[in-house]
Amino acid sequence: MERVTGQPDVKLSLTSRMGATIEKFLPEQRLFLKSDQGMRYVRLRPMTQAIMIGGSSLFVGWTVIVTAIFLIDAISAGGVRDQADRAQEAYQARLNQMSEERDIRAAEARASQTRFSVAMSEVSDMQSRLLASEERRRELETAVEVIQTTLRRVMVERDEARTQAAEILAEIEAETGSSQTTAGRLRDMEQTLDYLAAALRDAADERDEAFEIAEAAREEVDELQFAAALAEERNERIFTQLEEAVQVSMEPLDAMFSAAGLSTDELVNRVRAGYQGQGGPLMPITMSSRGEEPDPVSLRANELLAELDTINLRRMAAEQLPFSMPVLARYTQTSNFGLRNGRQHTGVDMAGPLGTPLYATGDGVVTHAGRMGGYGLLVTIEHPMGFETRYAHMSRIGVSAGQRVSRGDRIGDMGNTGRSTGPHVHYEIRRNDTPLNPMNFFTAGRDVF
Repeated sequence: MERVTGQPDVKLSLTSRMGATIEKFLPEQRLFLKSDQGMRYVRLRPMTQAIMIGGSSLFVGWTVIVTAIFLIDAISAGGVRDQADRAQEAYQARLNQMSEERDIRAAEARASQTRFSVAMSEVSDMQSRLLASEERRRELETAVEVIQTTLRRVMVERDEARTQAAEILAEIEAETGSSQTTAGRLRDMEQTLDYLAAALRDAADERDEAFEIAEAAREEVDELQFAAALAEERNERIFTQLEEAVQVSMEPLDAMFSAAGLSTDELVNRVRAGYQGQGGPLMPITMSSRGEEPDPVSLRANELLAELDTINLRRMAAEQLPFSMPVLARYTQTSNFGLRNGRQHTGVDMAGPLGTPLYATGDGVVTHAGRMGGYGLLVTIEHPMGFETRYAHMSRIGVSAGQRVSRGDRIGDMGNTGRSTGPHVHYEIRRNDTPLNPMNFFTAGRDVF
């Protein structure tokens, strides 16, 4: 019983000692309150003061901690936004730089094609002059051969005439003993000899003139051959530059299609099969109208034209397919393609201010422009080769069903309609109604558009 009754005494002693200790630092205070009824006071015990001071300290500490947490979150959020803004600005600068480089390469390709056409015209003219010179040389050689044949025949006739004259003179001397008879016959023979001598002189003059003409023709042929060699060297440089430009232009397109998981040959064949633009494909060069085999320059030119035609078809496929960005202003990507909360998210969500412009990512035809369930205000664009893009939760639609749009055309504004928690656009890419990851197309087109 003593042990049981002793416990309250111990507790009371501890409480008394604690109260005495607190009272040393916090003595009892009295607050006097004056009113019309009289004077009253409120007594503040040391323990009460300690509890009030402790509660105030806890409140102040809690306030400081919460304020620090908010400040840290605000600073972190500001750093992330600044980093995102810098990344977006760098991305836009890269896009502008690539666009300028693409324009420069296109201008270089057009200039190279112009130089190539001029060079081909010069080569054609040189070949025509060379063929004409060859024809003239062959004609001169034929004329020289005819003149030489005539000269040989005339010389033979002259020798025969001299022989006959000698025989006649011999016969006259044998019959008459003198060569001074039959003056008429002698005069005829002299006239004949004079005619033959004049013919021989004319033939010799014609031969010399023909030799001079042939020599001039050979010199002209040498000059034409030298000019043709210079033209061939210049054409080699032009062909090399054009082939390098074609290779440089083709590699980014191939890389873009490959990164998006698309077959370049399939896209090119489909574009070629459905081509309806003006001009058509580039036609091969034919340098002969006689059905002859084309020369190596023509074959190389035809190969280069075929590659240029292929680049044109690949560029058309890239223009038609959704490789560009639907949002060109600053945005925050809030959801990726793939599983989200156990469900398949068939696109990407890009958040931004209400009314941010939205653009078509490729050439196509608008198949839907209006409300559609949880999509809210929705625009659907059908692209060639089974591709389709969707722009959901819009605040304003700027196109109508059946309208044809081009890559970069503004189709409406970002909004918060349908099943949405804030202003953003839900962007989808489908092929044959199968959802594809838009990020693959963004990444693939980043170095081209």
